[in-house]
Amino acid sequence: MIKLLVGVKGTGKTKTLIAAVGQALETSKGYVVCIEKGATLRHEISYKVRLVNTDDYLIEGGVALGGMVAGILAGNGDVTDLFIDGTRKIFGYDKADMALFLADLEKFLSDLEKVIRDADINVTITVSVAPEDLTDALKKYL
Repeated sequence: MIKLLVGVKGTGKTKTLIAAVGQALETSKGYVVCIEKGATLRHEISYKVRLVNTDDYLIEGGVALGGMVAGILAGNGDVTDLFIDGTRKIFGYDKADMALFLADLEKFLSDLEKVIRDADINVTITVSVAPEDLTDALKKYL
């Protein structure tokens, strides 16, 4: 299952994600992984969560992020919950590139669905975009 947490900057997406990470850690019978750009969450979430900083692995763009996610899941079949914070930053888009970002996000999510289709995994992703700007293809993930 893939779920998007959307909203413009400052609407509490990351705080909601942090709470969801904590809840997943309490109920998971496997591993909880959180991917972010930068290292802002390291003091906010438990050391028991595998925290991955995309900057440490030179990840930029949807294709690179997809490869990272596939590698994480291929290397550990016991991942039950995957969180991605700051997707728009990881993709490398600013406001002027909204249409391109949304198209790339659609492709990323379509590919991600294929990667996790046989896995029992919950994926939660924060996206800095106004809900009304989402395409119909993206609204199904809300």
